[in-house]
Amino acid sequence: MNAPQLSAGRPGVSTPPPGRAWGLSRGACVAPGPGDSRGECRPATRAVKRRSSCRKEPARYEGGTAPWLVSLQLSLEGVAGLGVPVPCFLCPDAVRRCRPPPCPSQLAGKRGWAWARLLTRCPPGGTERRMFPKKQRQAAGADTEPSGSRKRGRQDAEVVPGAESLAEAVKQARRRAALSVREFKFNKKRVRLLSQESHLQDGALGILYWMSRDQRVQDNWAFLYAQRLALKQQLPLHVCFCLVPKFLDATIRHFGFLLKGLQEVAEECGELGIPFHLLQGYAKDVLPAFVTRHGIGGVVTDFSPLRVPLQWVEDVKERLPQGVPLVQVDAHNIVPCWVASNKQEYGARTIRPKIHAQLPEFLTEFPPIIQHPFPAAAPAQPIDWDACYAGLEVDRTVPEVKWATPGTAAGLAVLQAFVTRRLPGYSEYRNNPNKAALSNLSPWFHFGQVSVQRAVLEVQKSRDRHRESVNSFVEEAVIRRELADNFCFYNKSYDQLEGAHDWARDTLILHARDKREYLYDLHQLEQGKTHDQLWNAAQIQMVREGKMHGFLRMYWAKKILEWTRSPEDALRFAIYLNDRFELDGRDPNGYVGCMWSICGTHDQGWAERNVFGKIRYMNYAGCKRKFNVGQFEHKYRP
Repeated sequence: MNAPQLSAGRPGVSTPPPGRAWGLSRGACVAPGPGDSRGECRPATRAVKRRSSCRKEPARYEGGTAPWLVSLQLSLEGVAGLGVPVPCFLCPDAVRRCRPPPCPSQLAGKRGWAWARLLTRCPPGGTERRMFPKKQRQAAGADTEPSGSRKRGRQDAEVVPGAESLAEAVKQARRRAALSVREFKFNKKRVRLLSQESHLQDGALGILYWMSRDQRVQDNWAFLYAQRLALKQQLPLHVCFCLVPKFLDATIRHFGFLLKGLQEVAEECGELGIPFHLLQGYAKDVLPAFVTRHGIGGVVTDFSPLRVPLQWVEDVKERLPQGVPLVQVDAHNIVPCWVASNKQEYGARTIRPKIHAQLPEFLTEFPPIIQHPFPAAAPAQPIDWDACYAGLEVDRTVPEVKWATPGTAAGLAVLQAFVTRRLPGYSEYRNNPNKAALSNLSPWFHFGQVSVQRAVLEVQKSRDRHRESVNSFVEEAVIRRELADNFCFYNKSYDQLEGAHDWARDTLILHARDKREYLYDLHQLEQGKTHDQLWNAAQIQMVREGKMHGFLRMYWAKKILEWTRSPEDALRFAIYLNDRFELDGRDPNGYVGCMWSICGTHDQGWAERNVFGKIRYMNYAGCKRKFNVGQFEHKYRP
């Protein structure tokens, strides 16, 4: 007889023993069962504003706060202080069966759903111990602007007077979503089964989350799914990261950021009773042996659409012990890549409606990763971080940057500075390199230290005040970013001329032998020694700070096409320089950015001209019309 499907647990419901099914069928995403995705009580998009207003003034009547809500909150605080289990009506299912009177704004919209979220708040002193390690206070002083002064960095990270810190607000938001992922309605569309086996074996001694792209504890759907399985099976939960000695063109700048972020992850896992294991070597060589040694019953990993990480997953799948299921969770995108579209999209205009149609289902609050109640038999081995750093086989001539502090705590401080200080001018000034208007979150997004979904949830709270800026940020952070993952996932030549559309490839080949006014080799480009002072300044900014302004990235790459012998050389040089110096190098966004600029990916044909053919053209005069070019050139002189 087939084992029953796993479902979200509730207090008082018996937990199935090891050996039960993961509730997944091979080769397809699992559609949520009845009540499985929270979508059933989610209103139309227009109702989000009403929910926001209700959250600011929960159940406020003409005579003040509703008496039943005051009584309920006092009761919960008292119960929590005594250590008594929280009443079962905190389960969302039970809340919907016992509705108190809604507030007037909900009655006006004939929506009775927002109050249920008020009732699902975890009382103070709940099960989650701490969200961040002690580094958060130091992270609050990190610079949030490349090349900015330390004074500016401290100001950016400060909390707006009278406002709750973002870290604490986020912590409370998770508790309101659910006490733990066990009570949360997890949307299984985020998960896909990779292995032949879909059932946990009897006698399993633990569940493993193989962390790769998403290097954080909280706001991580893959981590949450792994803990969900471990809680339901009453098993220990392990987390591992496989540290390779080198990776493509990554330098010590990138590995230093990665290792310091992982150090924060390891500390937070330790506080939650979850062993963190740093395995040195390629996953295919070290992870299967780890699974065997620790009696792991099932493996959960996160998702990357790039060629090398996909191969890592395939290699591990082939080498895992027989009977150990392997599942993958897209913890990077809001709408999972395989759900957003089942094919390569032509451009933003084709994927945009698909993503917006599914955002109400997937753009939800996260539940917390909690103190794990089932300890592992043996603790994780101590990690010698200095030895790991010293043993890397990478180029150490590209130094680490000082403006960006690695880790989730620092990333959330940058997010808070963006929302409170730079978001109001984002729509108007985001294409002006002389203005401090960008989020600067791309390094933390790339390493998975901050969730894009968390950033969007926080930014959307300002929609009433800064609608255009919020819409612009969502377009860049959600539509364009997920379009890049779509391209890399469905196009295996995402970094080659062969991956371009036929019209673009044909026009580039036709004009490949056109005479170039200027020709530069890779060394000259890397040193920023061209006739174009704006281009040189952009290159110097990238080399010094690990981040080039987004608008200049387009101009920078298009000039490489104009100044090199062939489109193949131009694409190769652009990707090499981007991956070597940018903190967010080797990312789908970077590959698609180079392909857009040089190969017309996600673009259309334009008036034909020399060298470019029908590829969109950009020039120095156009930049002068958009911003003060001289000011930027002066700032980044050789």
